[in-house]
Amino acid sequence: MPPGEAGARRILALWCPDWPAMAASAEADLPPLHPVAVLSANRVVACSASARAAGVRRGMRKRQAQAACTEMTVVTADENRDGRLFEPVVAAVAEVIPALEVLRPGLLVIAGDRAARYFGGIEALAEELVDVVSACGIESQVGIADEIFTAVLAARHGHQVEPGGDREYLAGRPVADLAVEPSMSDPSRADLVELLRRLGIGTIGAFADMSVTDVATRFARDAVVAHRLANALPGRVPSSRGVPAELDVDHTCDPPVDRIDVAAFIGRTLADTLHRRLRDAAVACTRLTIIATTERGQQHSRTWRCAQPLTPETTADRIRWQLEGWLTGAARQGSKAQGRGVGRVTARDTRPDSPIVRLRLEPVEVVEAGALHYQLTDDLSRGGLAGEPDVEERARRSLVRIQGLLGGDAVRIPVLSGGRGPAERITMVSLGDEPAPRRDPLAPWPGRLPQPSPTVLVETAIHVLDAVGQPVKVTDRGAFTAEPVTVALASSRARRSSWGLCWWAGPWPAGSADRPARASVPAGTAETGLIARAQVLLDDSRALLLCYRAGEWIVEGVYE
Repeated sequence: MPPGEAGARRILALWCPDWPAMAASAEADLPPLHPVAVLSANRVVACSASARAAGVRRGMRKRQAQAACTEMTVVTADENRDGRLFEPVVAAVAEVIPALEVLRPGLLVIAGDRAARYFGGIEALAEELVDVVSACGIESQVGIADEIFTAVLAARHGHQVEPGGDREYLAGRPVADLAVEPSMSDPSRADLVELLRRLGIGTIGAFADMSVTDVATRFARDAVVAHRLANALPGRVPSSRGVPAELDVDHTCDPPVDRIDVAAFIGRTLADTLHRRLRDAAVACTRLTIIATTERGQQHSRTWRCAQPLTPETTADRIRWQLEGWLTGAARQGSKAQGRGVGRVTARDTRPDSPIVRLRLEPVEVVEAGALHYQLTDDLSRGGLAGEPDVEERARRSLVRIQGLLGGDAVRIPVLSGGRGPAERITMVSLGDEPAPRRDPLAPWPGRLPQPSPTVLVETAIHVLDAVGQPVKVTDRGAFTAEPVTVALASSRARRSSWGLCWWAGPWPAGSADRPARASVPAGTAETGLIARAQVLLDDSRALLLCYRAGEWIVEGVYE
């Protein structure tokens, strides 16, 4: 039914302001008015109202924010924490209106037209939901409009948009509002907003007045989606095809599950299975219902809606948030008699009555698989700098897409670990797994290579030769058997296979594979079990890190 037509549907959006800060405050059990800031990439991404009153703003660097509010508590952004603590709030709302969709932790939407008739009007429904969330110790605001995007923006100001008035409501708002809600916009939306500003388009109404042909031919594909939102049209057209039943993933838990870690592991497996089926069907999921059933027949379901198609990682995250919030439903319960401060998530016991025996994933809405295409772009050409959150997010999404196509272990990231050599100080873990190092990086490591570390890590066998062409070894006392003069490749396929040395430093013993570096051997002889490192400067100005191990030399790193 077109917007503005009498009897058009009404959407109610419920927004919990500063949810990441509220969740962090609840987990740390801080006083209600204690200032809190949530950081990502050393910048503030969310803060409490008390921190804002002291001058803290999103985008500030950590030191700048701490200088503005010295008593503020600083925490690291954690999506798992946000999702887990939002589940009791969603469960409380679901008892009033079971049919709801979670856009992200801190924001949900409800089709309010039918429910409003039961409660005696949309305003009465909004008041009821605010009271329910308030009983959980959480502040919230409600926005009402014909379309989801308009309702979400209205919720940020507690507005109710008249039926058919979505376009008029949006017209005077700044164009930056097109990208203000991450769950309703593409990651590249911020670039579109900046471009529109440079073109002199400062309001959503001015952008909406452009013809769709001009938008489609002059901007990227996401601009067409944003243009539809600006005109109060549906932000995403549901797929015309029905969702095939064979895409559903059903898993029987044997034995039954009552532990969070086991549920999370099964969720990750189910997410991989679901996305293999979606890939084979050439579709991607944008709305997903997760259903858990217990031994006694109790059922817990939640529908998640995303602006971008779900990936295996984001699907697994939502399964974990939902199940962890359900399995620990009463863990956050607090005493209302002691005061219901903001940030204290309280809810009655909503935990399952018995272990979970069945998990089911049902794609509710799918789109063409082409919607999953992400692109790594030149950050400088887009005006971005390395380390900025939006740049990191674009890179992460691209890597997640590769992981979804090739498997969980296809994309691995380095984690600082303990060790003596540069390669030993890196632990590679799959993207999305806990970044746990193999060895403690803070432990003492005698013989560790000092800074700076090599820029590039390699492992190429070489020969280190003296002035007469004889191999140079390392003695048990940590010295060269002769002065090194030449480095030669063990394989002579390259155009140039040897280089002269202009300078060298070392060697530095770093222990042995089977015994300490000071093992008793005849003085002055080469120790084949010894591990030692040396730095050399070649006659072509390249600097190398050499490693002596098992009586042989390898190039371990290149300094650039």
